[in-house]
Amino acid sequence: MTPPARLSAAIQILDRILAGDSAETALTNWARGSRFAGSGDRLAIRDLVFEALRRKRSFAALGGALSGRGLMLGWIRNQGIDPQTLFTGDTYAPSKVTDADVCRAPDPLEALDCPDWLAPRLQASLGDDFPAVMRRLQSRAKVYLRVNSLKATPDQAIAALSRSGIGARAAPQNPFALDVFENARKINTSDAYLEGMVELQDLSSQELVRQIPLKDGQKVLDYCAGSGGKSLAMAARAKATFFAYDKFPHRLKDLSERARRAGAKISVIGDPRSAAPYDVVLCDSPCSGSGSWRRDPAGKWLLTEEKLHQILQVQSEILDLAAQLVLPKGVLVYATCSVLSEENEDQITSFLSRNPGWTCLTTLRLSVREEADGFFSATLGRTIS
Repeated sequence: MTPPARLSAAIQILDRILAGDSAETALTNWARGSRFAGSGDRLAIRDLVFEALRRKRSFAALGGALSGRGLMLGWIRNQGIDPQTLFTGDTYAPSKVTDADVCRAPDPLEALDCPDWLAPRLQASLGDDFPAVMRRLQSRAKVYLRVNSLKATPDQAIAALSRSGIGARAAPQNPFALDVFENARKINTSDAYLEGMVELQDLSSQELVRQIPLKDGQKVLDYCAGSGGKSLAMAARAKATFFAYDKFPHRLKDLSERARRAGAKISVIGDPRSAAPYDVVLCDSPCSGSGSWRRDPAGKWLLTEEKLHQILQVQSEILDLAAQLVLPKGVLVYATCSVLSEENEDQITSFLSRNPGWTCLTTLRLSVREEADGFFSATLGRTIS
């Protein structure tokens, strides 16, 4: 496909997303109906779509409209490219630019791609770091791997990845983290991944697991386990008995195979009370995802004030339920990939006010950085008289 044809495809997909389709659904449906597109075309179009979603407000201003065409015009103008060179009106290319395709400078919040209603909350939570964080969220996230110490050393994993044409190097922040700098899209088919030597995991998620007070012989529950990435990371740290639970069981459908591949034993359970009580309960709670909007840019625009209130209520309920599963001398670890204080420190303060006899032992707040997502965690323990 030519560059103009790729733009036309991205415009079509973005229009479907703006009409209500999820990004993955719109991309998949387009690919199924466009068998002529090669893998390189599909990847290039995917990148265009996600770049436009990360910068939807600023590109819409630059492109003159909140539409697939407007977003792609905004992308071109942001790149400093003359739109007339790609919007030619030729076969498979977008139609020519007209006077209707007005370009205007984004206002301050548009330039940061920040929803108006969220700006006061983000500014209160981030303080002086607000503009820098919002600019970081406009860019694509870096790719990191966690080396599974049950199967390999970092050097062995780097060598195995190299044999598959994947460039990776040690990340200075974490001895078991690898920074992938070349051919990241080959990871899922590489021998290193298929043999359980590495798992995809952001640096902040890896740091969270490193902070959990795990010991050999414990019973550990990953509550709200999602796909089980943190279960696998914990299983590589201690010889403990691990359980994984999620309200939506389909999310854990691949965990048993991934655990087998990693050389870990993790029991997927349908009722967390069935194996209670636990020494450690991790609650990686549902949240706004505001610390990881680079990976899910559509989430920023789908979040509403009503949805945020619902999320806050769910978080409170999860904390109260999970606390009942912890042994008297055990710990409850609460985590989010959010940068909003309402979902983080405020939730801990509220939990402690509702649950006398608990105390906050430690907190960890990681802002959105060039190399990692924003994250928060708090380790809670009972006050023993």
